[in-house]
Amino acid sequence: MRWALVKVCLAVTSMVVLAFAVPLGLVVREMASDRAFSNAERQAATMGPTLSITTDPLQLRKAVESTQMGAARRMAVHVPAIGGAAPVDIGDGWAGARAVAETRSLGRATTAHVAGGGSALLQPTALGSGDIAVIEILVPESEVSNGVTTAWVVLAGVGLALVIGSVAVADRLGARLVRPAERLADAAQQLGEGRLGARVAEDGPKELRSAAVAFNAMADQVVELLANERELAADLSHRLRTPLTVLRLNAASLGDGPAAEHTRAAVEQLEREVDTIIRTAREQRPATQGFAGAGCDASEVIRDRMAFWSALAEDEGREVRLAGVTRPVRVPVPRPELAAALDAMLGNVFRHTPEATPFSVDVHDAGDAVIVLVSDAGPGIADPDAALRRGNDGGRDGSTGLGLDIVRRVAESTGGDVRLGRSVLGGTEVRVWIALDDRARRGGRGAAVRRGRRKRRGN
Repeated sequence: MRWALVKVCLAVTSMVVLAFAVPLGLVVREMASDRAFSNAERQAATMGPTLSITTDPLQLRKAVESTQMGAARRMAVHVPAIGGAAPVDIGDGWAGARAVAETRSLGRATTAHVAGGGSALLQPTALGSGDIAVIEILVPESEVSNGVTTAWVVLAGVGLALVIGSVAVADRLGARLVRPAERLADAAQQLGEGRLGARVAEDGPKELRSAAVAFNAMADQVVELLANERELAADLSHRLRTPLTVLRLNAASLGDGPAAEHTRAAVEQLEREVDTIIRTAREQRPATQGFAGAGCDASEVIRDRMAFWSALAEDEGREVRLAGVTRPVRVPVPRPELAAALDAMLGNVFRHTPEATPFSVDVHDAGDAVIVLVSDAGPGIADPDAALRRGNDGGRDGSTGLGLDIVRRVAESTGGDVRLGRSVLGGTEVRVWIALDDRARRGGRGAAVRRGRRKRRGN
């Protein structure tokens, strides 16, 4: 915007300077020409009294040489034949006999261009005999344009100074407008990155001051809402402590056996998740902050979680297939987050497909990303876009839809995304794209995917 204001001011000032400087320069040139020819007319008028007294060639030559123009050899006198005497021509002629005859017949002053450059003024003068003599004055081009170049240089300098001054003023005004806007944009970016203390100085033009006031009010509201959300999460998590303690005591009384061990492992995992929620609420930071610096082995996490879910799969008669988990696959996601995402996807399989429905978990290393596929042979999802919306899983009863939102949040924290589709088994396929490339992790691909998803939803 600052450069745009400078360009507008530069264009307007240039047009104004041209509109005034060019006509003024032409006027100066015309004035110089008028001054030169007026001086020539005065010099020609000095010969009028002499011609009215005598037409003697010797006397006329002396009179011509006594003048300034005659001494400079720039004056000529043309006297016609009188009473049978021969015509008299004093000095060199520049305009030619034809121009002299035309001036004599017109009876008024004329000008004629000279071959070597410049012009000649032809001034008719009446003689005592009633005939017309013509006085010719040479006006060189240097005299016609005397002072014009200097005037043009002065006008150009004044115009350039005006343009530079206007550009400087426009730049200062533009800076006064742009700086508050830049501060507002910077504060918005900081707020988007999670720095909730970002605020904007409420100065600048009236409109930008209003925007700064609105932004600060919005930031305060966001901080208040997040604080309320953290307090609510901490409060709910602490309320879970009592039933968790009861579950842990009941699990301890189950004795030995695979079912008891799985129950105790589930209670321990639930306690860890509650502890994580409480710590996150106390630390007052988003749960996804800091993913870039953490990482885990996706294959190991998948094997561990499948060992947990295998007992339930065996009880329900489900056939399970694992692929791509035999070698380490590092992903930039903390182990608890990836485990929670896997539990959410596998929990959906057990919750929303009939018993004995087979499913599979595949891991693919695509070089710049790791793709985790969870496929089943169930009935599928009628509306994948609705299932990815937080608080909605496509219309299934008994579900809040937060499971897939956890998966989406984990994927997008790396710059990846989540897609739902039809699997090769005939049911639902959840494709989780975890980006490994630094540029994608900084939001390039994830941002593009989120924009595309929002566009599809809008359509």
